This record gives sequence, C-alpha cells and structure tokens, in this order.
Amino acid sequence: MPTRNPLQEQLLKAGLVKKNQVAQVAREQAKKHQGKGPAAPTAEQLDVQRLQAEKAERDRAIAAERNAQARANELRAQIHQIVEAHKVKRAGEIAYRFTDGDKIKDVLVNEPLRAQLAAGTLVIVRHGDGYELLPRPAADKVAERDASMIVLDHRRSDAGSGNDADDEYYKQFEVPDDLIW
Repeated sequence: MPTRNPLQEQLLKAGLVKKNQVAQVAREQAKKHQGKGPAAPTAEQLDVQRLQAEKAERDRAIAAERNAQARANELRAQIHQIVEAHKVKRAGEIAYRFTDGDKIKDVLVNEPLRAQLAAGTLVIVRHGDGYELLPRPAADKVAERDASMIVLDHRRSDAGSGNDADDEYYKQFEVPDDLIW
C-alpha cells in the first residue's frame, strides 16, 4: 500500500475524506509517477518546432553567407593594400604583351623592367581596371589571398609546364655546334 503524505493523514483524521478516496488519489499519483514519459506533443507543437528549426537553419545559412562575403571583401581590401604599397613604377616605351584569359594585353616598360619580368622577379597582377607590376615577395602574398589576381608569372608557369619528360627524350639527340637558327 502506498504511503500517504501527512496532509492525507490529517484529512482522514478530520473526517473530510474517506479511506477509499485517499487510496484512489494515491493510485492516480503513482500512475503519474510511473507514467510512460512526457505526453506526446500535439500537431501544433510539432509544427511550431519544425518552423523554428527551419528558421534557425535559414538564419545559419544567411549568417554563413554574410561571413563568406565579409571574408571575400577583407581579402580584396588586403590585396588592394599590398598592390598599392608594393607596385613598381612603370616607365618606358616597350610594349610588354601578355594574355589575360583569352585577350592579349600590354603594359609599357623599359628594358630593365622587361628583363625582370622575363626572369620572373617581377609579376603582373590585375588591379582595378588595369595591371600593375609587383616584386616576387609581394606577388606571393597576393597569390596566397587570391591566385586569380596574378595575370603573368613566368616563374610559376615554367614550374608547371611539365616539359621534363620531353627534355629527357630529346637529350638522346646530339645537336651540332655549328647549327645556326
């Protein structure tokens, strides 16, 4: 028999309730405590929970998009700063031609700048609507942030050309010393 609480005992002694009423209440309380867990949520509660989850997911997606956009803007600003701080002053009358995508572009340089471009110590980067010359260390910083800004880099294009197999093949042929091109 379940134990009664002090209030039930007092009510019994005072004669306000009968013994079977106290037993009935005790059984109902025991059923509640044994219960089968929390009551199943209603359809409205499920709809509210689903809508909250969808809203939270949308909010997370919007926040992630905003963060990505902010990061991209930050990288663009860093690249702009690097280019402005390290660009090489161009002077000269020699048109140095290069390709940007499927278009042929050119910048005017002098002979020392042309030699540095050919050697790979200077790099051409996209800057606004035009192009700038950057020394190798600054160009490496730009490439870390956005490699698509690098338009012409002779050192990198030579490294990835894959001519090693061709070079090995042609070593077997002897080139005459008196050959004039």
